Amino acid sequence: MKRAIRYLRFSNLGQSNGSIERQELYTDQWLQFNQVHLIDTFIDRGHSAKTFDRPDFLKLTAFITKHQKNVDYLVVDQLDRFSRDAGEAMTLVKRLQKQYSIQIVSVTEGITFDYDTPGSYFRTGLQLLLAEEDNINRSIKIRGGNYTARAKEGRFLSNLAPFGYKKVGEGKNRTIVIEEKDAKIIQFIYESYLRNVPLYELKNQAKTLGFNRGGNMAIERILTNPVYAGMVKAKAFKEYPGGLFPGIHEPIIDKITWQIVQNKIAKPQKTKSVLDDNIPLRGILRCHCGQPLSGAPSRGKTGKWFYYYKCKFPQHNNVSAIKSHNQFLEVCELMSLSQTNIKYIKETAEQSLETAMNSNKKALVEKKEELEKVQEKLFAVEEKWISSQISRETYDRWSSNYNGEIFSIKGAVERLGKDHSQGFKILAKHLNFLTDIKYIYGKADTIQKREFVNLVFDSNLYYQNGVYRTPTMMEVFAHNSLIMREKNLLIYDKKRDNQMIIPSGGAGGIRTLVQTWYKVSFLHA
Repeated sequence: MKRAIRYLRFSNLGQSNGSIERQELYTDQWLQFNQVHLIDTFIDRGHSAKTFDRPDFLKLTAFITKHQKNVDYLVVDQLDRFSRDAGEAMTLVKRLQKQYSIQIVSVTEGITFDYDTPGSYFRTGLQLLLAEEDNINRSIKIRGGNYTARAKEGRFLSNLAPFGYKKVGEGKNRTIVIEEKDAKIIQFIYESYLRNVPLYELKNQAKTLGFNRGGNMAIERILTNPVYAGMVKAKAFKEYPGGLFPGIHEPIIDKITWQIVQNKIAKPQKTKSVLDDNIPLRGILRCHCGQPLSGAPSRGKTGKWFYYYKCKFPQHNNVSAIKSHNQFLEVCELMSLSQTNIKYIKETAEQSLETAMNSNKKALVEKKEELEKVQEKLFAVEEKWISSQISRETYDRWSSNYNGEIFSIKGAVERLGKDHSQGFKILAKHLNFLTDIKYIYGKADTIQKREFVNLVFDSNLYYQNGVYRTPTMMEVFAHNSLIMREKNLLIYDKKRDNQMIIPSGGAGGIRTLVQTWYKVSFLHA
C-alpha cells in the first residue's frame, strides 16, 4: 500500500475554520479513493506563502530527509500551498521528486507531478503561474484599496491603534479616537523633547506617567509618528505619489509642533546630555572662554566626594559646585519681585493676552480664507488632470506644492484657533510665586533648573573669577543688578541698551516665563 504525508496551510488565522477543513476534506477523499495510507500531516497555521521559513514546512522537509524511503506521495490541496512564487514552488517539487523520489499530488487541480512526463510538467507550471498571477492581482487590489483609504479618505488602517488613541467602529466606519489620559502623556513627550529633556530622562518620566510601550526606540517612534499631528502615511501606488495626507481622526499635537520636532530630530546632537542633581548647570553654565563647563566629583583628603564645575582648558574655571550653587541662590533672591511689580506685570500681561487673542481671531479668519483659495487651486489642478489637460508630471508638481501650502496653513489655523484664555488663569495662580525666586529655584528639579537658567539668561550665563556674568537677562529680573554687582554675585553687562524695566508686551517675555517654566515647576512640585 502506498504511503503519503500531507501538507496544509492557511495564511490568515481568520480563515482557519473554512480553509483547513476544506483542505482536509479534499485530501482525505483523494487518499481514500486511491487507497493511500496517510502517515502524518503538517499544518502551518497563519503563515504566508511568501517564504519557506514556516515551522511545519521545516518539520516536513526534515521528515522527508529522514524517512524518504517510507514516503511515496506528498499530498496538498493546491500547489500554491507551497509557495505563491511559481519559480520557487517549481524548484521545490522538482527537487522532492529527483532527490527523494516523492511525487507531489495536487488533489483539487488533479495533478500528480512527474518531472519525466512533459504534460505533467507543463500543467504544474501553468497552475503555479496562474496562482502567482492571482496573488499579484490580489496584491494590487489590496495596495490600491489601502492607498485610497489613506490618501483619499484619510483613514488609519493599522490593526493596532497608536498609544494615545483607541479604535472605534467597524469596516469602513472604523477610525481612531483620542484616549484623553494617554494623550496627555503624548503631549508631555513632545513638550519635554522641545525643552531639551534628555531622551533617557524623558523615557523615565513618561514611564512614571503611564507610558507602557516597550522597546529602546519607543519614544523616538512617538516623536516621528505623523498620526499624532492628524496625518496618515501612504506608500506610492503605481503613478500616484506617496507621502503624508490629512487624516479624518483628531490630532493630539498641532502640525507646527510636529514639524518643529521633525526638524530637531533631523539635526544630530553633538553631545549626549546626562543629568546629575549634584551639578544641574553642567553644560548650561559657560566658562569665560565660552566653553560649556563640565562637572564631576573629586575625592577629598577625608575620602568625601565634592563636585566641581570645570573647563576643558587648564588654568580656567575649576569651581566648587556648592559655592556656585549658593551664590546662584543669592542671585535668585535678588531677582524676586515686589508686589508692585507683580501687579504691573499682571495688568500688562492681561492686556497683551487680550490684544493677542483679538489679533489671532482676525488672523484666523484670514488664514481660513487663504486655505479655501489654495484648496480651490488644488481642485482645479485635479480637474485639469482628470480631463487630460495637463500631464501627470505637471499634476504631481502642482499637487505637491499646493498640498504643502495646505499643510502649513492648516497648522496655522490650528494654532490660531486655540483658546488662550487659560493664560489668565495661569497668571492668577502663579504670579505671586515671583516674589520668592529663590524658593522657586530650590523646589525645581534638575530639568526645570536648567530650563530656568536658559530662559532667564537666554543661554548666556558665564562664570569668571568667582562671579557670574551675562550679557542677556530678562529685564523683569534685573531690577537689583547693581546690588548683584556690588556683592560680586552677578555682573550684568547689557548686550544692548534697553531702558524698559518690564517688557510692555508681557506676552513676549513674561507670559512665556509664567506659562512655560512656572507652570511646569508648580504643577509638578
